[in-house]
Amino acid sequence: MRKRNRIFVGILLIYTAGIAFMLYRVVADLDPRYRESAEESLVETSQLMASLIEQDVRVGPPGKPPGDGLDTTRLQPIFKSLYARRFTAQIFGLTKTRVELRAYVTDRNGIVVFDSTNQNLGKDFSQWRDVRLALKGEYGARTTPDVAGEADSSVMYVGAPVRWPHGGSTASTNNGEQGDIIGTVTVGKPVQSFGQFVSAAREKTLYVGLVSVLAVIMLAVMVSVWLARPFGLIADYVRYVRAQRRFSLPRLGRRAMGVLGAAYDEMRDALAGRNYVADYVQTLTHEVKSPLSAIRGAAELLQEPMPEDQRQRFLANIQRETQRIQEMVDRMMELTALETRRVLERVEPVALAPLLQELVADAQGSAAQRRIRIALVLPADAGKSDATGETVEGDPFLLRRAVSNLLDNALDFSPEGSTVQIELTVQRRSVQISVRDEGPGIPDYAQDKVFEKFYSLARPHSRKKSTGLGLSFVKEIALLHRGRIELDNRQDNDPGSEGGREQPGAHPDNRCGAVATLSLPRAPA
Repeated sequence: MRKRNRIFVGILLIYTAGIAFMLYRVVADLDPRYRESAEESLVETSQLMASLIEQDVRVGPPGKPPGDGLDTTRLQPIFKSLYARRFTAQIFGLTKTRVELRAYVTDRNGIVVFDSTNQNLGKDFSQWRDVRLALKGEYGARTTPDVAGEADSSVMYVGAPVRWPHGGSTASTNNGEQGDIIGTVTVGKPVQSFGQFVSAAREKTLYVGLVSVLAVIMLAVMVSVWLARPFGLIADYVRYVRAQRRFSLPRLGRRAMGVLGAAYDEMRDALAGRNYVADYVQTLTHEVKSPLSAIRGAAELLQEPMPEDQRQRFLANIQRETQRIQEMVDRMMELTALETRRVLERVEPVALAPLLQELVADAQGSAAQRRIRIALVLPADAGKSDATGETVEGDPFLLRRAVSNLLDNALDFSPEGSTVQIELTVQRRSVQISVRDEGPGIPDYAQDKVFEKFYSLARPHSRKKSTGLGLSFVKEIALLHRGRIELDNRQDNDPGSEGGREQPGAHPDNRCGAVATLSLPRAPA
């Protein structure tokens, strides 16, 4: 089974076990909670009934205990009228149309003297829990089916004591109230009347659980896909460790941190929902508007009669703007592919001195057209067979592209007859490639925008802007190589300014061009 499938099955099993346990506990707890709520209402109703009956207690015949005459005459017409009432009460998704409340009254011996259903008059209820405990002044409740063996016919009863309110005895009862207990009143409610609420709540709970399971299945699929790649990175690291001929703890540690960082970045981007396509489409649409407007305008003018030289000029504009759009799209696709990579696919030792020499030789032709000189400054031992200080670990193709972009950028902003200097500096832990030009430098308002995608400044000699993706490309390459890129203005005391003296054409704010510095970690000896 593939790692992705194992992750998916594991996540699904863990969630299924958790949601099943939770649903079981919730569904099983619904009925007791509803019963408790209904019982609380019955307690208040029974106390209200007891208070009403106490208002009608008679003194009783001579020789009998006080209050022996329970008067329930006005209860019968009240319940008869109550049961005859019809109404419509919409309680959330359920409809109630009639009253199902029951009540019966017993004397001090537990004999029923009133029954709202007229089914139990004269019966001895003294052994029923609600009557027995209420006669003692305690709380009494029970749930009993009307038909033996049929749970759906169960009725919940709650009893309350009826007291002689005129103080026939000064003895205190168990609950601290004054007066003798001369009977009980019990109110009941069929369980089925609130059982429909329990059923509806169970259905909704199970529905939510089912929807949650389906949602988690989709989430598990996506997470398993996202997590498979970081595990692949760890497997790549294991293969890297096995390929090492000797043990170097610092080197293996740096490699491990790089792998873990790449895995974390991939999971962070996936969970955050980072959408490069949407970002690029929005920005690209804005950038393409200008060349498209130029193409549309030139095409409309070409439909009109005009001299041949003007026609050729408009055709050249269309060709130039079309080439600009094509270059922008190509660069965007390259940058998108580069940003989605978290580790280098191919890593090998790269000697920077030969790479810079080759790049300088390739750029001499375009630089000579504007009489720009390219000066290459290398360490004293660069290029020798035993020189390893300028060697880095990385992708030679990407490093070539990064330095080439910096060199092209310096040439574009350099005035005619100036010098572009490329210097390779070896430090204790890093190697720096500095590209200096003698152009106008970076304006203050653009200092924090030069690495943004599609941001570009007009070239001094052509007044045209580039795609604005070159420096973003260099930044991504530097991050992949665990390095950094910086772009700042040169000052008149810059080491590349011939001894720190002010050069001809220097700017009054001490800007003497720009310097781009690409720093890369040195390869282990």
